[in-house]
Amino acid sequence: MTTSSVAAPDAPAKSRGGARVAVQKFGTFLSGMVMPNIAIFIAWGLITAFFIETGWTPVGVLGGFGETDGVANIGLVGPILTYLIPLAIAFQGGRMIYDTRGAVVGSIMAMGVIIGANGTIMILGAMICGPLGAWLIKQIDKIWDGKIKPGFEMLVNNYAAGILGFVLALVGFFWLAPLFKLIAEGLGAAVKFLVDSSLLPLASVIIEPAKVFFLNNAINHGVLDQLGAQQVQESGKSILFLLEANPGPGLGILLAFTFFGVGIARSTAPGAILIQFFGGIHEIYFPYVLQKPVLFLAVILGGATGVATNVAFQSGLVAPASPGSIIAVLTATAKDSYVGVILSVVLSAAVSFAVASFFLLASRKRDLANNGGDMSAAMAKLQANKGRDVNAATSGLLGNNSPANEEEAEASLGGVGSASTATATRVESVVFACDAGMGSSAMGASVLRNKVKKAGIEGVTVVNKAIANLDGTEDLIITQEELTDRAKQKNPNAQHVSVGNFMNAPQYDQVVDQLKNQ
Repeated sequence: MTTSSVAAPDAPAKSRGGARVAVQKFGTFLSGMVMPNIAIFIAWGLITAFFIETGWTPVGVLGGFGETDGVANIGLVGPILTYLIPLAIAFQGGRMIYDTRGAVVGSIMAMGVIIGANGTIMILGAMICGPLGAWLIKQIDKIWDGKIKPGFEMLVNNYAAGILGFVLALVGFFWLAPLFKLIAEGLGAAVKFLVDSSLLPLASVIIEPAKVFFLNNAINHGVLDQLGAQQVQESGKSILFLLEANPGPGLGILLAFTFFGVGIARSTAPGAILIQFFGGIHEIYFPYVLQKPVLFLAVILGGATGVATNVAFQSGLVAPASPGSIIAVLTATAKDSYVGVILSVVLSAAVSFAVASFFLLASRKRDLANNGGDMSAAMAKLQANKGRDVNAATSGLLGNNSPANEEEAEASLGGVGSASTATATRVESVVFACDAGMGSSAMGASVLRNKVKKAGIEGVTVVNKAIANLDGTEDLIITQEELTDRAKQKNPNAQHVSVGNFMNAPQYDQVVDQLKNQ
């Protein structure tokens, strides 16, 4: 088992880190249910934008208004939101717990909640019932595991799942549906109060820092998607889809580093802008904020400005913008909201840029004296020293003990000898893992895959995964620094490498050196 070379924090820090990791894991599980189904949200958003009564091209039979041959049109908008989206989420959540068998039972339980809620959107209920139903059938299967007589397996398994599904559907319909409906109505009332009181911008105090620490998914997918979908059904758009997805605050941070940053942060910021603003991968700007915690103030004020702008213009999106690209945001913008949405992005970026620039200029002399400043907390001293990194590297590259000084660290990084002696396992599977297994991990894996290919290395696969999907077969796992602890929990026996800058982290070259010489 390999361990990180970062010095162990004190007990309080561990406690805080443990709580953060727990919330991250919860958020990752929620996003693991939603993200594979995001295409349904996009399709539903396009149907809503075009075909509802206030859409671009109203069509009653599709948008669900008016009558055809004297019968009220049901349309696609309502059924997709009420049935398809919650069931797809429940199915995915059940599959994450107990494969297809769990997905089926979880979906039956979720259906009881969906019907019992009588029209209230049950995305939240599906997120709970899907995994819960799967977990219950998993526990029941353990009771007679290995005890069924040959030839009766299919009979027992099918009837066990069917009978349990029958019971859970009734439980969902009669007991859980009223509870989830009450919760949904309570959350909706709370949001309405914030909007009516012009207090919604205060949500940025929680959401913007949560994004940087990868804690946003529990809020975004657990609450905002549910309430946003409900608002779209009622009014055709929702401001809640913009609370987290607005690319303006991150753009402002990266622009500030482009003009007033120093060292590697300044040189990488322009490329990061393209990835963050147009690609929608917000994780790219997180290390820039983490290297200067005072910049949390910049993203909070920028985010609050964007929310306040959307409140003033009563603008919103018709579906979640995922990824949070300006292209996705504009695609999902309601027909009457383009002015407000565009202004919210521009103004939030301007405020974030102004505040971040102030702090960067105030610390510029000190940063220059420190040879370009810190790129992130774990890239403190050796980032500017031959592109090496001591604190963010791991025992797979450094050995099991922390280096006593920079010279020792640099020596241990310089050759494959230390890498090959740190573990007896030949590295054949390299995985770049992130929260959802899509945005930043896909980009990091692509960068590393190209480096491996150019080096002529064969027999090594480089893929991207969600941390929740790590299965213990990985030889070397690369993660963003804030996510490394969670990756170690999933596979403690792999080599773990932490990176700060996704685009050109020096650890990529170190990994390639190790692979070339193993």
